[in-house]
Amino acid sequence: MLQTLIGARVQLVIDAAAMPCFVEADPSQFETALINMAVNACDAMDGQGMLTVAIRAVTARPSIRAHQPVAEAHIALSITDTGTGIDADTMKRLFEPFFTTKEIGKGTGLGLSQVYGFAKQSGGDVDVASRLGEGACFTLYLPRTDPPNVAPPEVEAPAYASRRCRVLVVEDDTQVAEFAMLLLRDLGHETTLATSAAEALDLLGEDGSTFDLVFSDVVMPGMSGIELAGLLRARWPELPVVLTSGYSHVLAEDGRHGFPLLHKPYSADNLSRVLRQATAGHSTPNFRIPAMLT
Repeated sequence: MLQTLIGARVQLVIDAAAMPCFVEADPSQFETALINMAVNACDAMDGQGMLTVAIRAVTARPSIRAHQPVAEAHIALSITDTGTGIDADTMKRLFEPFFTTKEIGKGTGLGLSQVYGFAKQSGGDVDVASRLGEGACFTLYLPRTDPPNVAPPEVEAPAYASRRCRVLVVEDDTQVAEFAMLLLRDLGHETTLATSAAEALDLLGEDGSTFDLVFSDVVMPGMSGIELAGLLRARWPELPVVLTSGYSHVLAEDGRHGFPLLHKPYSADNLSRVLRQATAGHSTPNFRIPAMLT
């Protein structure tokens, strides 16, 4: 997952020296935290360098941001980059929601705050070490727990194991769009990108039959995703629409407007689940098989 996400110009090193260990945490949130740390590291390296993921079993959690150390066994998952490093002023604000050093439109400032929230929710913490010009190391500490005594649950068949959709992705941020389309293709769907609501309407044409589902960002220049979804519902009530946003005010204001709403950043599991719910009760998509597979 990480190698596909970070691209060919970043060398990925996995250093898993820990014995088999257990932590009690939400798998989807863990995956999202891992993605956020990796994306943050790649941005610091401008998409080129070395990314090292190390996993260690430790006997205690050190003092972090003046908090007392915790003398309990933890798993320490570290992501180290060879980027530009982090200055002292930025270090103080890293985990603030909506704080970002990226250009407008390049990031929401929610990635590292999600990592921090996940760590705290799971009884752990996240630490950062960095020197300017020498990269940075983010370490996620999660408490170890005893192996479960119950039999593992049955593994669900992947969503859309037998259903594939033609998905129109409406997203004005290129990086976010590429990530969304990568996840969708990994889930077996065919994707087409529209960078605005106006372009999406052009691609949908007169009857909307070109696509089986529309996956749209909410905050976009011109017509918003919510306005687009309302227009599509009026024209083609049977066309499922899923909205996504990284802005908390969008999640808090006006509700979901009757549409499924996926909070950025999201994992493949989150995306798959929401798409499955959105298409529940709809007819099986008329998916076109690529010529090479016929």
